Amino acid sequence: MKSVFTIISLTLLALLPVVPATADGLVVDKVYHPYVIANEQEFEWRLLSSQMDKGNRLGQRLGYGHSFGERVTVEIYMLGERDSQENFGLQAYEIEARWMITEQGQYWADWGMLFELEKQHQIDNWEAKIGVLAEKEFGKSSLTTNLFAIREWGQTLQSEWESQFRMQYRYRFIPEIQPAIELYMGEDFVGVGPAMMGLHRYTGQRQIKWELGLITEVGHAGKDQTLRLDLEFEF
Repeated sequence: MKSVFTIISLTLLALLPVVPATADGLVVDKVYHPYVIANEQEFEWRLLSSQMDKGNRLGQRLGYGHSFGERVTVEIYMLGERDSQENFGLQAYEIEARWMITEQGQYWADWGMLFELEKQHQIDNWEAKIGVLAEKEFGKSSLTTNLFAIREWGQTLQSEWESQFRMQYRYRFIPEIQPAIELYMGEDFVGVGPAMMGLHRYTGQRQIKWELGLITEVGHAGKDQTLRLDLEFEF
């Protein structure tokens, strides 16, 4: 099993530079972990604020998720974005599923997959995404990688394949304070920056998670920066 997953991950990483990367300019988002908690529900809110050479961009996402069994969780989202006239409105709908392939600690790394389908609001544009999620723990440190293949098509989109790569190195100091460094790669984009995250547990399965990161473009001479915020209430 270990050798099979090693071959898969090395092959996908080798293909990353060959497949054209995401073209919509928002490479920075969330680094996904491969874990699923049985019978868990959650509400999630994300905010992305990007300061780019070509202007500012603000996006928000509100979602509800529910796990089915011990290995699969499904989440639905509404996505909003501010347009060029500074008006904020509904942009798209999305459904996302994560599959925990291996038990935590079962092999040298923990593995999962992500499947995602997005439909733009009032426009017949679609995006499908499939991703391989991996996480390896070293004492109090964790290294998480996401590799996505993306397909876009529709009314105003040219049908094409794209890709993204995300990586997070996290130090689990205490549950409430976990500093991290994140890396994002896409078309003409390489971004890196610090992040901070944590969680607070209540009774039973109830807990609140938070993430805050500031990612800076390092792939060209521009000063693009993206602030990302993620809040999750799980119960």
